[in-house]
Amino acid sequence: MDYTRIFMLVIPAYLFTIVIEWVSWRRSAGGDRTRGFYRPDTWNSVVIGIASRVTRSLENLLVPFSFVLVGAVLTPIQLPADRWWTWGIGLIATDFCYYWGHRADHRVRILWSAHSVHHSSEQFNLTTGIRMPFLMPYATFLHNAAFMPAALIGVPPYIIFFWQFASSIYQWPIHTQRIGFLPAPIEYIFNTPSHHRVHHGADNPYLDKNYGAVLIIWDRIFGTYAHESSPVTYGLTKNVGTFNPIKTNYHEFMAMLADIGQARGARPTLRAVFGPPTARVDSIA
Repeated sequence: MDYTRIFMLVIPAYLFTIVIEWVSWRRSAGGDRTRGFYRPDTWNSVVIGIASRVTRSLENLLVPFSFVLVGAVLTPIQLPADRWWTWGIGLIATDFCYYWGHRADHRVRILWSAHSVHHSSEQFNLTTGIRMPFLMPYATFLHNAAFMPAALIGVPPYIIFFWQFASSIYQWPIHTQRIGFLPAPIEYIFNTPSHHRVHHGADNPYLDKNYGAVLIIWDRIFGTYAHESSPVTYGLTKNVGTFNPIKTNYHEFMAMLADIGQARGARPTLRAVFGPPTARVDSIA
């Protein structure tokens, strides 16, 4: 499948919908930084988003190893690629793997050092959806491990890669405050703008909730679901305080390195790298 050609079609659609959302917010949001588009933050998201797309090819060269391909080699199971139900299993399996990979992004410090870039905006609009970390191949390498189980149950790699790609497209337009609640059956099964607003919440009861990609049922099953019942505060528990894209991109990574430098002994060092993001060195040494 020619993903490059698809991206060339998707990018104009992205730009068009961003303009539409911006126009719809222009009068109603006023100067409120948490609603609509606050120019410095918006440009920060755009620059980081462009950098992440430009550097993705380089990261793929730096991380040529794919856990999906390894899993496909190791597994004795081979699902038939020409059956519709294999594609259905592929969707469910890939989405299930994404849930656990995304949950790890929030609960493992070294993964959070990259994923926190996406959560660092105090706004929530379509430009937030493209704010992805750049030049962090270690996180790409570790995150890819989450999708190995899909290959081990026999889903062909190209089907896994297709659903990963489709999932990334699906998740982009749900980064908006302009769409309220959808019909109840959709809200119950699928990830929606409401569910994803909760996911970007920086305080309780929304913190570390709603990890699903396409389906929200995994959060309901595994106890990480939260309903949007009050206004959401966006950003991080401790915001980066800058609109500099380089500082924004590496803020949490540098904080992790600082904690490693302060750690005394092997256990605090390992916890500073692989423990939860809240495990600061001064509380674990």
